[in-house]
Amino acid sequence: MKKEITQQEAFLQLASLCAQAEHCEKEMRDKLKRWGIDESAQNHIIERLINERYIDDERYARAFVKDKIRYNKWGRRKVQQGLWMKQIAPEIQQRVLDEIDDQEYLNVLRLLLKQKRKSVKAESDYELNQKLVRFALGRGFTFNIIRQCLDVDEEMEEYDETD
Repeated sequence: MKKEITQQEAFLQLASLCAQAEHCEKEMRDKLKRWGIDESAQNHIIERLINERYIDDERYARAFVKDKIRYNKWGRRKVQQGLWMKQIAPEIQQRVLDEIDDQEYLNVLRLLLKQKRKSVKAESDYELNQKLVRFALGRGFTFNIIRQCLDVDEEMEEYDETD
């Protein structure tokens, strides 16, 4: 038989988790549901976590976006989908996505395409580009940005060959 967890114990456990890493409201609500905490107590605990700044969805969203772009090499679309799944408010999503540094974003995609190009087998440049485009679309980058990066890569290769 599992021991009932009190409202204070639940708050302290969640506060401890939030002090170690960023978490959004949805993640904390899911934990409370798994622990069998009733809905009014959940609301009270979440409200307290927000008031004491343990939970801040905008701060969480900023960290999420930065990590997913830098380390997971995700594009804006995939990041936005991830934020949606975490039930981050649309206005927060938009604000945080608008803060993405365009140059850093392009550099992430260029590096990703450059690495992928080495491992892709293709009969022609056209086939290679198709595979790279599909790969980058799957990572959540938009076609226009992918095209821009592929064009730059091709120009660089042509420039390298003429040296």
